[in-house]
Amino acid sequence: MNFEDEFELGHLLSNERECRVCHKNKDLLIDFYLIRKNKKGFPSAYSYECKMCTKFRVTEYKKRNKYNPVPRIKDVYPDW
Repeated sequence: MNFEDEFELGHLLSNERECRVCHKNKDLLIDFYLIRKNKKGFPSAYSYECKMCTKFRVTEYKKRNKYNPVPRIKDVYPDW
């Protein structure tokens, strides 16, 4: 019985992660964004917020700030 034959890479690395927002277990490689491109393949290279929750968060942020935009510099200073 060989020790290396019993374990695969999938056993050592978790292929699922729980989203910190919706608390659902999702596939790590498909449902989470890769945030550290130089550490590709490691579970720590992926975010803790799933893609769906990230998209929802960004769109809600843009909706809230749509009618209250940050003023541009040329709008604040007078044109002399």
